Parts: sequence; C-alpha cells; structure tokens
Amino acid sequence: MTVLVLGDQLTRTVGPHDGDSRVLMIEAREFARRHPYHPHKLALVFAAMRRFRDTLRADGHTVDYRKCETFADGLDAHFEAHPGDDLTVVRPASHGGADRLRDLVSDAGGTLTVVDDERFLCSPAAFDEWAGDRDSLTHESFYRHMRRETGYLMDGDEPVGGEWNYDEQNRETPPEGYEPPEPPTFEYDEETREVIEWVESEFSGGYDDPPYGGDWADPDEFRWPVTREQALHALDRFAESRLPEFGPYQDAMREDEWAMNHSLLSAPLNLGLLTPDEVVERVLDAYESRDVPLNSVEGFVRQVIGWREFLRHVYRREMPELATANQLGQTEALPEFYWTGETDMACLSDVIDGVRRRGYSHHIERLMILSNFALIYGVEPAALNRWFHAGYVDAFHWVTTPNVIEMGSFGAGVFATKPYAASANYVDKMSDYCSDCPYYKTKTTGEGACPFNTFYWDFLDRKEDELRSNHRMGLVYGHLDDKDDAEREAIRDRAADLRERAENGDL
Repeated sequence: MTVLVLGDQLTRTVGPHDGDSRVLMIEAREFARRHPYHPHKLALVFAAMRRFRDTLRADGHTVDYRKCETFADGLDAHFEAHPGDDLTVVRPASHGGADRLRDLVSDAGGTLTVVDDERFLCSPAAFDEWAGDRDSLTHESFYRHMRRETGYLMDGDEPVGGEWNYDEQNRETPPEGYEPPEPPTFEYDEETREVIEWVESEFSGGYDDPPYGGDWADPDEFRWPVTREQALHALDRFAESRLPEFGPYQDAMREDEWAMNHSLLSAPLNLGLLTPDEVVERVLDAYESRDVPLNSVEGFVRQVIGWREFLRHVYRREMPELATANQLGQTEALPEFYWTGETDMACLSDVIDGVRRRGYSHHIERLMILSNFALIYGVEPAALNRWFHAGYVDAFHWVTTPNVIEMGSFGAGVFATKPYAASANYVDKMSDYCSDCPYYKTKTTGEGACPFNTFYWDFLDRKEDELRSNHRMGLVYGHLDDKDDAEREAIRDRAADLRERAENGDL
C-alpha cells in the first residue's frame, strides 16, 4: 500500500500514515496554472509539500516525490515503477475530488481507497445527524452544539461565563496610535527560498485570460509558515501576545496595520500543519493559565470550531449548485481594480493592495469591504469567488465558496438570512479610511459622493422585489421609502456614472 498525500493534507497527527507504508506526493505544475494564483500561495503550498517530504524521509519513511506537469503524469510514473499498487488517500475537500482521483488512478492501472478526513472536529455523519430535517442551517445553533460536543469553554451543561457568544464586546475600534504586536517571522532554508524565486519566474505568465499568471500581484517578502515547527511557533506567538486583544479589535481596520491581532493561522490550518483541536486547546491553555479576556478566547474558539467546521459541511452538502448560485441575479463583471488596486477609494485601495502584497486580508476586510462592495455593485458571485480563490494564501474551494457565494454575495440563501450590505457609515465606524479618502462619506449623490453610499441605496432599489419581503430588511426599506422619486432617480444616475467610471478604470 502507498499513502497518497495531497498538498493540503500535510499532517501526521491523524490519517493513514504508518511506518511501513510508502508515501507518494505529486507536485503538479498544471495545478499552479489553473488560476492566476498569488505567488505567495504557490510558494506556500510547494514549499510546505517539500518540507513535509523532507520530514518524512528524515523519520525513515520512503517518499516518492514526483515533480510533473500534470497530476496524471505523476500517477503514471508511480504505477510504472509500482505496477498495480493500491493507493490510500484522505478524502479531498474539493467537491468531486475523490471521484476525479479514482478515475486518474484507474486509468493509470491502480486502485484507490479513500478514507475520511480526521483533521476536522465534526464528521460528515455527525453534522448530518445534527442537521436532521431542519428547514435551515444556522451557524449559532451548530456552534453551541459543537461547544457541548467538545466541552470547550463549558461548565457542565452551561457555557463558561454564562453566555454563548460575546460578539457584542468584539466590535471596538482601537485608540489612535494603537500598535498591535508584530506578526511572526520565520527563517527559511535554502530550498524554500529557491521555491519562492522559482514560483515568481515560472508562473509569471502563460494564462489564456488576463491578468496573466501572478503578475497582477506585487509581493512583499514571503512570511508564511511552511513547516509544522513554524506553524506551532505562529500559534504560540498568537496565544502569548496577540490573543488578549484579538476579541475587541477583531473587526477593526487600520490602514497601517494589516494583521491587527488576528492569528494568521488559517493557512497552516488549511494545509494540515496544525489541527483545530490543538489550536483551540493552546488558546484555552492561555485562558486558564493567564488573565486572557473571555471575549477574546470565545471569539477565536467560535471561528475555529464553529464557523470553519460549519462552512466545510455547507460546502459538502450544497455543492455543486452552491458554486454558481445567484439568487439575486447579479450580472456585473468584477471591476478591474480588484486586480490592480487602482481606485481612489481609500478602503478598497488599501485592502486590495494588501492582497496584492501578501495574499491576505482579515475577515472583516474580506466581508465588509471586498464582498460588500461587489455585492452592492452587482458583481456575479462566481466571478468574485474566482478572484478570492486566486488571490488568498489560505483559499481553498471548500472555504471560499460558502464564504463568498453565500455569506458575501447572498447567493443561495442556504444559511445567510440577509445580504451583508452596508454603506460608508459602517466603513467609517470600523476603520480610519474615510478621513483620508477623496470621496465624502456623508454624501450619497452628486460629485464626490462615496460609492459605498450610492451603490448601497442603488442595490436596495434594484433588488427591491427580491429583498423587501425579507423580515430582516424592513428597517432599511423603511428608510428607502423616505426618499422621494427625485432622490431615488439621483441615486440611479450617480450609480450609473460610478459604474461607467469603474469600467473605465477611473473610480
């Protein structure tokens, strides 16, 4: 038997590894050319794969590491060397991934056994039992279920502190001059440095549609963990210095602070370098041994055992329809400035610049700046999802698709109960962008009016038939009703003008 290890399954904590099995890893260049991936995403995956290979070999495992153009080429080479071999693989997270692998292995002359992915805390069977015959899936109900199942932050049958959710305490803005702890940095070996350089030269072009390769990005110095040891260091740094103020400032956005107090652990978690239970338990250890605020700890635990697990199963149950869901009938193309960052809007310019430099922005920037603008502008959800999948170091289909299509674009109505649409008022409340922006945060129409304001009211106007009956939208439609016909026409005119500017690269 040979264990096939995929590039996002780099764990030895759980899974089919044992001391006697050969390991097969395939580094396929074709994967890197499917989308215009950020160079840091490709460098992270390839470097982490190679370092995982080296660790296995150092511990005595036989590892066949094949660098090929396509995954099929790697399998052909393996079965030529080991005819009729039996492969075992952890079930791929992407929809249809196991079936595609079975076909490739069969075509190459072997057999494939697919085993469950034990890196998650909630199995498919357990989630389906919880979901039962519910009419709708709600994250909060699932999160409380997971607290009870794991015992995390529980005092018997009750939540520690008496409340399940401290989100109301986690929407503060830091004082002027606030400086969060520095994000972790790492020392890389020569091969990792060579991978970074190879990626930037190898995948700079060759795509059918612009933007070509990774040239759209503007990479800063690479700074992501590529080994388990580095991932554990990042976890320790978060628990020791960034966790205490993670809670209150987790939704805050600051122009000069790209990481704030966020953990920056999503990439190593999604690659398998860390497991969710060890991440949560390290944070709980910090809570129990030091005076760490409960709202910070609970907010982080909710992200890991609640939101991350919930989205995995939403994706599993709702694909393939979820990928193309578009219940609001949005048809606009993604504005070109999502690739270039060339816009006068201070918030979008800064956040997109961060993606171009690091392949990263934190969750509120993703939801309330990038997705929010695309939503009210009218971007087709699948187009926005393709951009997120290409642009982020932690992006995989199972996590981007429900986050972007459903949460960010209100595309399917699977669990989101309303569109997360907001005007400049929210951006101004949670950030420092508006003070230096040439657009006026208080204006909706006329020259200089903030596009977030214009498109917000235009979105409500355009989608009135779909949204007015939504019980969570009654208040905002009451405000829309307060606008007379002339005001609504002025909003439509301003929106048309702004949309033309966006199409011409002049927003």
